[in-house]
Amino acid sequence: MADRRSSILFIFVPVLLLASGCPEAQPNKVKNSSTLKVVDPGGWKVVQKGLEFRKISLERAEPYHLISVKMARFETRWVVPVIVRSMQYNLKGADVKTLAEKSGALAMINANYFDDKGRPLGFLKSAANEVNPRVSKSSLYTGIFGIKNRLPFIVHRDNFSPQQADEGLQAGPLLLAKGNALSITRGAGKQSRRSLVGIDRDRRLIIAVADSLFGGLSWVELQEIFANEEWQVQATDLLNLDGGGSTQLYLKGNGIEEHVAGSTVVPVAIGFFLRTP
Repeated sequence: MADRRSSILFIFVPVLLLASGCPEAQPNKVKNSSTLKVVDPGGWKVVQKGLEFRKISLERAEPYHLISVKMARFETRWVVPVIVRSMQYNLKGADVKTLAEKSGALAMINANYFDDKGRPLGFLKSAANEVNPRVSKSSLYTGIFGIKNRLPFIVHRDNFSPQQADEGLQAGPLLLAKGNALSITRGAGKQSRRSLVGIDRDRRLIIAVADSLFGGLSWVELQEIFANEEWQVQATDLLNLDGGGSTQLYLKGNGIEEHVAGSTVVPVAIGFFLRTP
């Protein structure tokens, strides 16, 4: 009789452990949030030489909604970033899909903040000219995405001078710098649709959008997702771009097309092009 009871307990106890929510059975929680978890971390898929795509799916419990983070990763040996302005195509503003199709870019993401007349609210320099040479001291616009000799860099605006960049733009906040999460003093926990550009530990360039019909992600949540080794993104530098209705991304390659549409056109975007000799 004792042997039979032991057998029943041996079968029953693991079932109880699974049902009671033991750590091994728990979904992947985002530590900086009590309501957010990663339900599908996805994986990097090669689109073509120098370009990979990935989608991370998340779920927020309160209020309940789904969030997708769509990312593209570029090897700068094969792909180069370029600041693209809609006025190059005689447009006051455009969606990134239109700009990608007109310019021939592999991918495109919206860029800096702007006012109701399409004027940049911080430093902006394209290959053609310096549109706004002034580096804003706003508490929000703390980062610079720059391009020098066709190679990207991200730096805090206090460590930047316009002469460092052939092209560049100011946005913010700067979320990660040299692998460290920076303190955010303004709206750190606010949830919204987000656009991001980053550089990982292998010097690959990353762009991403956090898209949701309701809510979105906060900056502190993004800091964890992009820096934590668990999610295998491992950005060392990460800059928030203009978000909300401006958030949009377009990518097209071998057998894949991804389009996250925004609710407004934008005057400036970052395009990604095959490197030419």
